[in-house]
Amino acid sequence: MKYCSQCGATVEWKIPDGDNFPRFVCNQCKTIHYQNPKIVTGCVVEHENKILLCKRAIEPRYGLWTLPAGFMENKEAVEQAAIRETWEEAHAKVTPPTLYAVFSLSHISQVYIMFRAHLAEPSFSAGVESLEVRLFDETEIPWDVLAFPIVRQTLLRYFQERKTGNFSVHVEDIAPITS
Repeated sequence: MKYCSQCGATVEWKIPDGDNFPRFVCNQCKTIHYQNPKIVTGCVVEHENKILLCKRAIEPRYGLWTLPAGFMENKEAVEQAAIRETWEEAHAKVTPPTLYAVFSLSHISQVYIMFRAHLAEPSFSAGVESLEVRLFDETEIPWDVLAFPIVRQTLLRYFQERKTGNFSVHVEDIAPITS
């Protein structure tokens, strides 16, 4: 950020008085520009022991498979966002979702909130952000072409817990992948 969105003057990266984090502060009008993590929410959607996945029609990770998920909108409840994203990406109506996992990815300033849900109706189709939508049995999951590490981690944990029928709510900090 170089200029204030309030008055157009230059901003400075500094710790404002009374704060403990650096922020962009306008040199003229003194507006403090807060930047907070983005929230991504979505669903692990099950139907007849299969999981609904979407093949991405957008970047990042065009052409790779993911759970239906996306960024939360302003004035939207987190469950509403998960249901909306599932509809937008897979034209799928789901049962009321149950909280499943919260992942903090502080290295990219994102929080993922994942829910479990079932198809409310056995119909779905690709939305504008998906090339294809399909139900996968656990043995058919395209592990090598999943779009994001969080999707892989969520699915691995889900299938492990599904064997026992005991699902927990998970809260985890995810460190960046280093090579």
